[in-house]
Amino acid sequence: MKLPEHISPEQWLRAKAIADSRETPCLVIDLDNIRQKYTQLEQGFDYARVFYAVKANPADEVIALLAQLGSNFDIASTYELDKVMKHGVDPSRMSFGNTIKKARDIRYFHDKGVRLYATDSEADLRNIAAQAPGSKVYIRVLTEGSEGADWPLSRKFGCNPEMAVELAVLARDLGLVPWGLSFHVGSQQRDIDVWDGAIAKVKVIFERLQAEYGIGLKMINMGGGFPASYLHKANEFAVYVQEITRFLKEDFGDDVPEIILEPGRSLVGDAGILVSEVVLISRKSATALERWVFTDVGKFNGLIETLDEAIKYPLASERDDDPAAEFEEVILAGPTCDSVDIMYESYRYKLPLSLEMGDRLYWFSTGAYTTSYSSVEFNGFPPLKYYVV
Repeated sequence: MKLPEHISPEQWLRAKAIADSRETPCLVIDLDNIRQKYTQLEQGFDYARVFYAVKANPADEVIALLAQLGSNFDIASTYELDKVMKHGVDPSRMSFGNTIKKARDIRYFHDKGVRLYATDSEADLRNIAAQAPGSKVYIRVLTEGSEGADWPLSRKFGCNPEMAVELAVLARDLGLVPWGLSFHVGSQQRDIDVWDGAIAKVKVIFERLQAEYGIGLKMINMGGGFPASYLHKANEFAVYVQEITRFLKEDFGDDVPEIILEPGRSLVGDAGILVSEVVLISRKSATALERWVFTDVGKFNGLIETLDEAIKYPLASERDDDPAAEFEEVILAGPTCDSVDIMYESYRYKLPLSLEMGDRLYWFSTGAYTTSYSSVEFNGFPPLKYYVV
C-alpha cells in the first residue's frame, strides 16, 4: 500500500498490527508521532509556551504523554479540567480558554487553582471578576482572513479592537489583571500571511492601552491553526515558524511579549489512523455512473469534520496495491439512517473497482477531532473506539 508521505512504515506497521485484531471502526493513535510533533513545536517556537487544546483528542494516554513532556493545557470545560488534573498537572499550567462559560464553572476553575481566563464580552468578564477575583485575563480579538482555513473559527468568538480596549480597562477596574490578547486564525490554516494581519492588529491594541490607559499587556495567545497532513497541500512547519517569528519581530522588535500557542490538530492529527470496513457498495440504478461506498464510519461516529467536505483525509484501501486494479470515482457515505451522513459527494475519491464489502479502508491523519466529536449512541452505534501504540 502506498502510504502518505508523512506516515512512516514503522507507524503504519504498528497501527496495522493493532487494527487487524480489532473490530472496526477504530482509531489507532501513535504516541511516538505526538512526541515528535511536540518536540518539533517546542524547538521551532522556542520562545513560546505550548498549551495543548485538549478538545482535539482528550485520550488519557495523550494527556499523560504531553503532561510528561512539559506541555501546558488549554481547557474548555470542567470535565476537561478534571481529566487533566487527574494526571497531576499543576493548575498553573492551564488556562480556561473557552469564552462561553457559566459563572459556576468559572468558580470551579478558580477553586481548583486556575488563574488564567479567556474572555471576549463584558458579561463574561464580570463573571470572571465575581467568581475568580484577581485572576489574569486575556481578551480574544476577532480576526479576518480565515478563508485560508479548512475549518474556520471566525464570527462566533472574539470582539472588535475597540471593545478589546474597553474590556482591558474594565478588567483593571474590576480588580482583574489584563494580561494579554488572543486570536485564532482558523483551524488547518494554510495561508501563513493571515498571522501577519492578526499580529499587527494586536500590536495596535497593545500601543493604545499603554498610551491612553497606562495598561501594559504582557502576552499574546496566538491560538492554533497549524496544519495536519490532509490532501490539500500546506507549507512545511519550518516555514510557519520562520514567517510567524518574522511577523512578531517586525511589529514588536526586541520587545516581543510572552507568546502562547494552543495547538491541537497539528500535534495529534497525523498520529491517528482510522480503520473502517466497507458495509455496502451500490448504484442507484442499472445505468447509474456513480458507485456509492458505505462504510461503518461516518459523520456521526468520527468523521464530523467532513461536514461540507471541509477536511479531506488521505484514504487507502486494502486493494490499492493490486497492479491490475482499475480505479473509479465513488461517493463515500456513512452507516446511519440519516441523509446528512455522506462524507464526500462533490469531492470524489477514487477506489478500486475490485473493492468488495468487508474490505477495510484506512483513513490517515485522523488523530484530531474524531473520537472527541463521535456521538454517544446515534442509531445505536457506540462512540469510536481507540487504541494507542
